[in-house]
Amino acid sequence: MVFSSITFLFIFLPVILVLYYIIPDKFKNVVMLSASLIFYAWGEPLYVIFLILSILFNYVCGLDIGAKQKDLRKAKLSLVFAVTVNICFLGFFKYYGFLMDSLNAVLPVNIPYRELPLPIGISIYILQAISYLVDVYRREAEPQKNILHLGLYISMFPQLTAGPIVRYIHIEEQLKRRTLSTRRFGQGAVYFITGLGKKVILANSAGNVFEHIWGLQAGHVSVLTAWIGCISFGFQIYFELSGYSDMAMGLAKMFGFEFPKNFDYPYTASSISGFWKRWHISLGNWFREYVYIPLGTGHQGRSRQVLNLLIVWMLIGFWYGDSWTFLFWGLYYGILLIMERFWWGRSMKRMPSVVRHIYTMALILIGWVFFFSPSLGAAVKYMGVMFGPGASGFIDKQAFFYVTTHWLLYLTAILGSSTAGYRGIRYIIDSFEDGRAKKAAASVIYIGIFLISIAYLVTEPSNSLLYFKF
Repeated sequence: MVFSSITFLFIFLPVILVLYYIIPDKFKNVVMLSASLIFYAWGEPLYVIFLILSILFNYVCGLDIGAKQKDLRKAKLSLVFAVTVNICFLGFFKYYGFLMDSLNAVLPVNIPYRELPLPIGISIYILQAISYLVDVYRREAEPQKNILHLGLYISMFPQLTAGPIVRYIHIEEQLKRRTLSTRRFGQGAVYFITGLGKKVILANSAGNVFEHIWGLQAGHVSVLTAWIGCISFGFQIYFELSGYSDMAMGLAKMFGFEFPKNFDYPYTASSISGFWKRWHISLGNWFREYVYIPLGTGHQGRSRQVLNLLIVWMLIGFWYGDSWTFLFWGLYYGILLIMERFWWGRSMKRMPSVVRHIYTMALILIGWVFFFSPSLGAAVKYMGVMFGPGASGFIDKQAFFYVTTHWLLYLTAILGSSTAGYRGIRYIIDSFEDGRAKKAAASVIYIGIFLISIAYLVTEPSNSLLYFKF
């Protein structure tokens, strides 16, 4: 089940909200945990067993690490064991097919194997489980003795499938008690509707353009058409992931939780480092806290820092997907960040902001080619079209068609991926002096976005989540 579906919007969510608000406080976590398991089992009836086993395993390991706090060596061994099991669990399901394909590519014989479907959300809940175990080991959090609380933290349906990745210490107290209010519920509804519009209206529409261009025959694509396809994918993945994160934050507020911001207008950045401070923030913070800092970069020389950055970005690339293109994509950003930090970062600051922004967006778009291509060869071939070799010319009728028929989509996407879109909505609302008029204007705008999104869902039932492929 996905948030942007008729079933979720008009059956699952209303039922859970009614039960959650009418039931006594001491049973609210039971309702949330039950809802989360049902939500997961809706699309993964078998893999919900593995989710439950993960909860039980990490619950026992957390208690074990907490019980051995007086003996750091034993506590560390318990932590290493628990983290290793979690990583192996993730590695088996996510990288088993990749490993077998790689072996078959180099071995003289072909090893047959059965391809396993990837459990949805496993990349999220495994990282959250590791966060809990490490925080307990560091004594930044107490081992959770209430299995309902830990189960809810690992499996909470608002962020189970696509994040944000929430650190345990940031939500520990909220698992025990939280405040519900009409104001917070209203804020959550606004976040959710905004995210729904991003996903259904903008991401799906941009994705349709990209899929059409990607499906064109080689030799029949112009330079401009190739760039339009790449830009369309850039908008698709941004509005899908940020939209889903907005929906997760909105749902969390409706149930009394507070999730961290996951995207902060990354396409407005004027450097690659600035982009990654704004893109998938919770993921970057997780790798910084649990991988980069433990590697000891703060007290090492430049060569060691470079090595550790490459390790981290290789892991980030592999976290996104199980192919060599994702590994290359991660290393691509690792190298760019190293170059900005140690070589041309200071020179960039002296450049005009427009030049820095063009530089950043060009490199981001090139990176997306590695991200969406099925192989490195396909990525190189597509980039060849973008820069001339292999293209049918600089511009053709197809490029003109996309620009003239989808200009409103791209204009809306540009506004929506910058602060201009938000400021525009606020300007309309604030133009009314009376408080009731402001609320009425806001209601009309967001109800309108919701109704348009529903219309898109009804007319275009195909609404898969791009993130599920990774």
